[in-house]
Amino acid sequence: MPSEQCIPMLKALADETRWRIVRELLREPLTVGRLVERIEVSQYNVSKHVRILREAGILETERSGKHVECRVAEDFRKRLTRRGNLLDLGCCTFRFD
Repeated sequence: MPSEQCIPMLKALADETRWRIVRELLREPLTVGRLVERIEVSQYNVSKHVRILREAGILETERSGKHVECRVAEDFRKRLTRRGNLLDLGCCTFRFD
């Protein structure tokens, strides 16, 4: 992956809360409200982190009424191994355990 694509992803994944959000969303798509419950962070903070992950190309969101559903972007998911626990960005690898 070219560095201009890799750097925003690395910056986005450098935060522990964002790492936890991605781990949860690798299991299944969730609304912001469900993420708040699962990772026990305020809705404001979850929304802020989701925006950063979306801008980095890691997540996709879809609004449905009052709810915003979040899921891992397909291009990002393609960089995961079959079991979904190892991410290969080309410049480095990460393990979601």
